[in-house]
Amino acid sequence: MPQELEAVFDGTALQLEVPLNLAAGTRVRIVVESVLPNEVKPPKTFLKTAQSLKLQGEPDWSEKIDQYLYEETLSNND
Repeated sequence: MPQELEAVFDGTALQLEVPLNLAAGTRVRIVVESVLPNEVKPPKTFLKTAQSLKLQGEPDWSEKIDQYLYEETLSNND
């Protein structure tokens, strides 16, 4: 399945701007095309980055974040 993505060359390797949805060891073909400075997309927001990670968790994370982060510590102090 073709995927279009952007990366930045750091002088040694290409650094992807978003995670690549492939299994480890998957062989790929890469075609490199330079992006002109005026074509560079603005940086993604934190929300867009977080959404691209496809994290999964409890639906009440935002309401009970302390409980999920420190539950073991809190229960040991009781």
